[in-house]
Amino acid sequence: MKKTSLKPYNSFGVNAYAADFIEIESEKDIVSFLEKNKNQDLLVLGGGTNILFKKDIDHPVLKINIKGIEIINEDDYEVLVSVGAGENWNEFVWWCIENDFGGIENMVSIPGNVGSAPIQNIGAYGKEIKDVIENCRGVFTENGSIKIFSNEECCFSYRSSIFKEDLKNKFIISNVTLRLTKKNHKINSEYSDLKNDLIENGIKTPTIKNIAESVSKIRANKLPNYKKIGNAGSFFKNPIIDSLKFKKIKKLYPNIISYDIGISRFKIPAGWLIEQCGFKDIKKKKVSVYEKQALVIINLGDAKGIDIFNFSQKIKKTVNEKFDILLEEEVNII
Repeated sequence: MKKTSLKPYNSFGVNAYAADFIEIESEKDIVSFLEKNKNQDLLVLGGGTNILFKKDIDHPVLKINIKGIEIINEDDYEVLVSVGAGENWNEFVWWCIENDFGGIENMVSIPGNVGSAPIQNIGAYGKEIKDVIENCRGVFTENGSIKIFSNEECCFSYRSSIFKEDLKNKFIISNVTLRLTKKNHKINSEYSDLKNDLIENGIKTPTIKNIAESVSKIRANKLPNYKKIGNAGSFFKNPIIDSLKFKKIKKLYPNIISYDIGISRFKIPAGWLIEQCGFKDIKKKKVSVYEKQALVIINLGDAKGIDIFNFSQKIKKTVNEKFDILLEEEVNII
């Protein structure tokens, strides 16, 4: 059987091969595949923007291409929108903006597909997808049964969900339904970069379109376009530490960037920690951190997945030795 190169299907642009590559166009395709391939390991691939291949894949890869956007219910104030897992996330956000549906405008320009969004509980500039998800529908890989998970059943947490934890590799999302606003939108413009950009443009009462345009511009200035420079966005989660550890670090680094999230806990930008360890000054031939954002690891051209992985582990080790903080990967490493 001819193997399929996965290089076009991952934003790092690393070359890995799949023993079997199946394109999924509908939920029925998932069920049909599982009926014919019982108890077989498989890899589910969405937009490929949050994955790092360290090696070839010797089992089937299911590429989820399920399309469709449908309004299933609405009143004067809210709308329920059902979206296929294979829809491009950023394109869907702009579709919502054009229709004046609010709730996800802060998450514009996040790469990837809709089906991957709840797995990671994606978020940006003060909003997370858990705040608007009504339910997630999909298929259990073990027996091909279909289930709809309510928001509560999704067990969302910071950059995680039941689909990334207990149901990892056990459930394939086919469809996501979101509850969005039609009026009285809850505007969140408190993040400093966003607030400053709005002020600079003389916008005192921003609309959801203003927010989306501003966030899109900020992200474009901060983050590399993976179509030009291979990357998967934020490689690590921003760590959360207790107040005792925070005070120790702040004593040594008075200018530490932090966010008080309550209950004596502080979120520290992983990019700041990485930068303090000097990784912006380390120039490798194949892999490095992005000059404008140390949280982003980039493929400089011909890096293999294992090269990027090894570099990420060096970052983890150095940060842990310097700050006693163990970074956790946000990227899915295969």
